[in-house]
Amino acid sequence: MPPSILHRRSLLLAAAGAATLRRAAAQAPWPNRPMRMIIPWPPGQSTDLQGRLVAQLLTERLGQNVVPENRSGAGGQIGTDYVAKSAPDGNTLLAASIGPITFSPLVQRTPYVVARDFVPIACYGISPYMLLVRPDFPAPDARSFVAAMRAAPGKYSYASSGIGGAQHLLTAVFNAQAGIDALHVPFQGSGPAMAAFLGGQVDYAIETIAAAGPLVRQGALRPLGITTAKPSGLLPGVPPLASAADLPGYDIGGWNGLMVPTGTPQPILDRLLAEVLAGFATSEVKERFLGIGVELAPIGPEGFRRLLAAEATLFGPVIRQLGIRAE
Repeated sequence: MPPSILHRRSLLLAAAGAATLRRAAAQAPWPNRPMRMIIPWPPGQSTDLQGRLVAQLLTERLGQNVVPENRSGAGGQIGTDYVAKSAPDGNTLLAASIGPITFSPLVQRTPYVVARDFVPIACYGISPYMLLVRPDFPAPDARSFVAAMRAAPGKYSYASSGIGGAQHLLTAVFNAQAGIDALHVPFQGSGPAMAAFLGGQVDYAIETIAAAGPLVRQGALRPLGITTAKPSGLLPGVPPLASAADLPGYDIGGWNGLMVPTGTPQPILDRLLAEVLAGFATSEVKERFLGIGVELAPIGPEGFRRLLAAEATLFGPVIRQLGIRAE
């Protein structure tokens, strides 16, 4: 047989073998190796705490390790973009949150497009943020706080977990609606922000229950109100800022959820959703989340998509009107 024919036959056999390997890989049982839960924030952030609990839940239910991995920076964009560009094989999961998914694309150009690059699996629920001051701050309630801020424009400063993150945007909207002029001091995550806050480097912050709840319980920080319009059973006696600070219409809650890269096979999407929902229905997992200040109220993929669309419709015009951009 001429060498050219042998060469062509070898190429055809190699191509057929490669195709067979690809089909076998696609049909291989999942999960068949350890997975990663990418957390785009530093340890101690609400997204970090919730992401680790979901990684633990999936490890227990799937029988395969789901390893939390912190990839922080750029207000959550670095880790989020890492997942957007990962193989859609079900082995790289995103601990998603309102900052990099909803807010960042509204205030700057992001390296990912949420609707194009991600498939939502489940939102864990909507949680309030707290307006916090130190115990010695000379304002007993939210109305007095706003009055003190207005009386001294530019004097006070507030912390956030990063430029363009949820804490930054929630506080910026609060400040604008309350007529407050204050200096934004961003940090690399909630942990450093709270440490600086406790050390007197900034005067106030809007933060999650997960990140700041222990400090409130210890008496190190004092909550003046919450960001949702309805009171929360997680913070009994702490009023909504909509009424406590005379800001009707101020109603913003944070969320965390699970997302994967677009192109992930449907059977994997279905399995992830089923295991998350089944885990969330157990009293043990509910207690774990309550322990970090999160009350589970899961939302499936379609409701999750509607939530994202509604947030863009709600916050987009407000952010443009206020001229809020990432510095």
